[in-house]
Amino acid sequence: MAQLFPKWTNNIQTYLAVTTTVLIVAGVAFVWYYFSPWYTDVGYHPVQPVPYSHKLHADDLGIDCRYCHHSVEKSPHANVPPTQTCMNCHKLILPESDRLLLVRESWGIKIPLRWVRVHKIADYTYFDHSRHLYAGVGCADCHGNVAQMEVVTLKKPLSMSWCLDCHRNPDRYLRPPEELTNMNWQAPADQGDFARRIKTKKELKPPVTDCSGCHR
Repeated sequence: MAQLFPKWTNNIQTYLAVTTTVLIVAGVAFVWYYFSPWYTDVGYHPVQPVPYSHKLHADDLGIDCRYCHHSVEKSPHANVPPTQTCMNCHKLILPESDRLLLVRESWGIKIPLRWVRVHKIADYTYFDHSRHLYAGVGCADCHGNVAQMEVVTLKKPLSMSWCLDCHRNPDRYLRPPEELTNMNWQAPADQGDFARRIKTKKELKPPVTDCSGCHR
């Protein structure tokens, strides 16, 4: 008796299993990347009220990060520079520049400029800038090489998994205090020995499994 179905139909179950597996893996990979902060957040660079070049100020002029962000070593929160900081220089440098009109207006009416924050973590997450700088984590490790940015851009996802990666193995991120704002610092060959010494000296124990370390 002639067969009703062609011979290849005997393998339909195999074809379906392989196709289903491929679709599931592709779907998971798609969501894993395109729904992650690496895709949705990294690259964010909002337009600021006043064009400010970190490349000019931090790189060409060599101004230390802590001149403008003066509280990062002693406060849990990184400060957004007030107008006073800008005017410390620009009362004498380019005092008539049209690009600085909003800065001068802010100074005149005593109302701070509303800068758009680029690096922001969730409100339910506790992050202490001073504690990380005390430990020896440099600016570039979280913010990227800001000294080369004309427009500040988010370079790291600032996600929970990204933070935990560092907390599980902080050794490669720890550096001497004098290198904290060095955007081009590279870990030396004896980085492991240095990290062990600094962790012992400063009693560094970044929370990994204790949720209250970051969620208080």
